[in-house]
Amino acid sequence: MAGVRQFDEDTVFSQSLDIFWAKGYRATSMLDLAKETGVQRGSLYNAYGDKEEIFLRVFERYADRFIADARKALDKPDLRAALEAFFAFAVQSITKGSPSRGCLSTKLAVELDSDSGRQQEALKSMLDALEAALLDALASPGARSQLKISAVEAARVAVTMTRGIAVMERVHGDRKLLKEICNSFINTLLK
Repeated sequence: MAGVRQFDEDTVFSQSLDIFWAKGYRATSMLDLAKETGVQRGSLYNAYGDKEEIFLRVFERYADRFIADARKALDKPDLRAALEAFFAFAVQSITKGSPSRGCLSTKLAVELDSDSGRQQEALKSMLDALEAALLDALASPGARSQLKISAVEAARVAVTMTRGIAVMERVHGDRKLLKEICNSFINTLLK
């Protein structure tokens, strides 16, 4: 039947996420997506237009889930426990798989070209949402009184730290080292 999709979009997006995460945006081709999803390239083109549109839809779902999970990790009554849970979540996220997958958003940031406006906006939106989640946890009067710097500064530096541990994971591949780095960072933030 013309115009009716013959595939499950959730499954296609989940499988597409796996290939984008493994290869990165640039190295992933429409042929790769067709092979991974079992959907012919023509059907993917008809449904989404191009690789970038597929990526942006997949990335939006990934970002929404990541931010929701980050907020859940930060939802602790004690600030130290909240930060420890947040960074444990971040480390777990980037070290998942064998070999580890790394960080999709950091991979995207490294690949960005000056003409990739939609991808840059998607990445900026995700990182802004992550900063907002951190700020929500850091801005309460009780939390602010425990910080050595302002809540806004702490949230920005914490987001930057998540990108840094993603790079360190690629270089060292050592989960224990990442946890130690995160604990040192938490100690520098808190009085």
